Amino acid sequence: MNANIERLKLIFIAVFLVAVIGVVVWQVGWAIPAAKCEKEQHKWWDYGQRVCAQPVLISDITGRVITDEKALAEARKALGRPAAPVAAPTAAAKN
Repeated sequence: MNANIERLKLIFIAVFLVAVIGVVVWQVGWAIPAAKCEKEQHKWWDYGQRVCAQPVLISDITGRVITDEKALAEARKALGRPAAPVAAPTAAAKN
């Protein structure tokens, strides 16, 4: 066989193996953990740092209360939190 053909064959095999190893590393390092994080744990996956993080409501950080019940229910649903029971108004709140 021609030496150039043999060399090209080895180059193509090497490129193919590097590509396969790259795909396997990406699957094991990023794709599979991201799927587990988002689907099973209902959290957010950060591809840059490879971290499964718990989403936080802005109202939890700022202390501002979401006054619209529908918006609060949607926000809690998006985070995977159960809907908080609505407290009955107290006597002090009625005055």
